[in-house]
Amino acid sequence: MNAQESTASDAPFNMTLFWGCFVALITTSFAFITRAFLVNDPNLWPKEFGLDKVQGGELFGAGIWPFAISIILFSLIIDRIGYKAAMWFSFICYALYAVVALKAYDVVHSGAPDAKPHALSLLTMGSISLGLGNGTVEAFINPVVATMFRRNKTKWLNILHAGWPGGLVGGGLITLMLGDLVARDWRLLVYIIALPVIVYVFMLARIKFPVNERVAVGATYREMLAEFGVFGAAIAGYLVTKQVALVFGWSDTVMWLALAIAVGAFGLYCRSLGRVILVVLCLIMIPLATTELGTDGAISGIMTGPLTAAGFNGLWVLIYTSAIMMILRFFTGSIVSRISPLGLLATAATLAIAGLYFLSAASGLFAIFAAATVYGLGKTFFWPTMLGVASEQTPKGGALTLNAIGGIGMLSVGVLGNPLIGAMQEKSAQDAIERQVSVADYAKISTERAYFLGNYAAVDADKVMALEKIDKPLADRITAADKGARQGSLAKVTIFPISMLVAYLSLIVWFRSRGGYKAVHLVASH
Repeated sequence: MNAQESTASDAPFNMTLFWGCFVALITTSFAFITRAFLVNDPNLWPKEFGLDKVQGGELFGAGIWPFAISIILFSLIIDRIGYKAAMWFSFICYALYAVVALKAYDVVHSGAPDAKPHALSLLTMGSISLGLGNGTVEAFINPVVATMFRRNKTKWLNILHAGWPGGLVGGGLITLMLGDLVARDWRLLVYIIALPVIVYVFMLARIKFPVNERVAVGATYREMLAEFGVFGAAIAGYLVTKQVALVFGWSDTVMWLALAIAVGAFGLYCRSLGRVILVVLCLIMIPLATTELGTDGAISGIMTGPLTAAGFNGLWVLIYTSAIMMILRFFTGSIVSRISPLGLLATAATLAIAGLYFLSAASGLFAIFAAATVYGLGKTFFWPTMLGVASEQTPKGGALTLNAIGGIGMLSVGVLGNPLIGAMQEKSAQDAIERQVSVADYAKISTERAYFLGNYAAVDADKVMALEKIDKPLADRITAADKGARQGSLAKVTIFPISMLVAYLSLIVWFRSRGGYKAVHLVASH
């Protein structure tokens, strides 16, 4: 695609708009880390609601996959309804999550025979509302910032997304400061999400939002959809219909029929297969999101054992790596001025591979944090740089192509990544317990369940607790083998950044064959 270089510099905007978007993103990571802590701490939601690792992954995913629905749907209409309407919708979603989560607490403590299943259903509903709110936030903040700084998109999208790890650091520190109070009443972690929500609504409620770059230059709605095309719609559509099928119990026939109708209608209207570069970026986002977000949710739980032995909470790994991300994202501009965005992504993937591999075997405090440092350096630039590349290469796609990349990534974590990582952990635990204890003893404390790839065996926390009353030494041996295996399973997760590295190197070669990486800029049509 050929494009002329626009001579206009970034238009001046009230920076309160940018920082309001920054705080809104902090809200999404507050929601992420508090729920990660609730799902992964064995003394919180797993104990209260009887969750195994895969169930926990599915519940955690219920707060992530709705992101894709809201971010993609709002991207289709956001230029018509306005960014401010999306902002208010996100506020409503956060409020609804709080109400439903607090109701789940009351139900599980009611003493009713079906209290746990009922409360878990409420938590799932609340998590879906939270995911919709998080997706709506990104649906408006990404195109706003890309429009504000259309000449430096990768730089400013990275600075914007420093708000994500910033929220992880802030939310993590608050969670640790609350300490035993959370163990006695996990509702405190629901309340703290309200803090950044109030701030960003106050900052953005009266401010004027810009017109999207695509709209400003006169690119049509059909041109926006054509950038995404049939192939992009097929990727997003498959993930959406797969998740909807899982939620509502659709058969495969119904799922594929719904997908065919939706993608077919999209293709008839846009009459385009889509940009090749965008299709490739959409596919890369699946392992990228799993590497960054899927492991974020699992690492604090996996590393609890080694850090507890050293006198620390496992959450410190996530806080530490997030602090690295927050600081470095402010300096992305100086890095991409020396190497291309794709070069930065290839370097980041290499570091993520090394970091996850070393984390899988780290045993001492120094080794844990050394490995976490490498991992933190790796994952720092993934998400915002991918958004920058998508926006720089397909600017006619406007809010849709920019946000669809994030939507596909988040949806893949909920539908595929988290349950798959959970299954990897359960399989590693099974192998370790059968090897270090016995096959017969694993059968005593395991149960058969199912997820999107089929059946799996999982350690049943209730059976382990029952075994402790009968044979505590045996239960302790099983628990020790289980914890060690879950940490070791991080080595298997390296398959995701390895696939990313191959893709980035291929893209670098492809761009060099076309004269090198260059951002595409739009000019107004007359």
